[in-house]
Amino acid sequence: MDRHERLSALLDMVGQREKIDVEESAEELDVSPATIRRDLDHLAGRQLLTRTRGGAVAGNVAYDLPLRHKAARKAPEKQRISAAAAGLVERGMVIGLNGGTTSTEVARALALSPELAGSTQALTVVTNALNIAHELAVRPNIKIVVTGGVARQHSFELTGPLASLFLDQITLDLTFLGVDAFDAERGAYAHHEGEASINRLLASQARHVAVIADGGKLGGHAFARICDTAMVDQLITDAGADPEQVAAFEAAGVEVLLA
Repeated sequence: MDRHERLSALLDMVGQREKIDVEESAEELDVSPATIRRDLDHLAGRQLLTRTRGGAVAGNVAYDLPLRHKAARKAPEKQRISAAAAGLVERGMVIGLNGGTTSTEVARALALSPELAGSTQALTVVTNALNIAHELAVRPNIKIVVTGGVARQHSFELTGPLASLFLDQITLDLTFLGVDAFDAERGAYAHHEGEASINRLLASQARHVAVIADGGKLGGHAFARICDTAMVDQLITDAGADPEQVAAFEAAGVEVLLA
């Protein structure tokens, strides 16, 4: 486990447990207590948690990790998911993309797709994610449309009434919906209510909705619900997903594509 993975693991631990201990964390991650202390000091300095005597407690953002700390997690799975998602896209489509690491990988896959290369504005992408807009703005084969709204520093997503007003006026062929959790009975979830609201609009304005989520996000829930399972046509997940979860989604009428 490298340092980036260790920092992400510590953030996950403190987010799930609210409080962690240096000695226990060192044993769990198989590193020295001194290493854990340095890591916790680093994370506290970035205001991602609060240091205590002998450990750390959750800060205000513990359940909503910054995008840069999520990027390295499950990277191979996300790349396979993004490649499968890009394979569903045809020239001339209008695609909706919300924020998140998996959605960002889908954007990159679309930018590099040979099927979409060689012509100007072969595809239109509507997004509320500033980082995705930044990456795609230089691609002559992709027309990029940004929703507007107020930026969130952890996810780079634009939220609020300005984004809602824009999305109410358009129609999308296909929305790729990155989520924080997806349950066959309860639906798709995000950690932040503002993001959930915009993501719900991206889904409702699309003719076809595909949730893009690695297997670790299946069967859980987060703070704010994006939409019911009935709004989702397809789930694109990794081949390591729990077969029982896959079967539950298929029973709920969701087509599952394993990447």
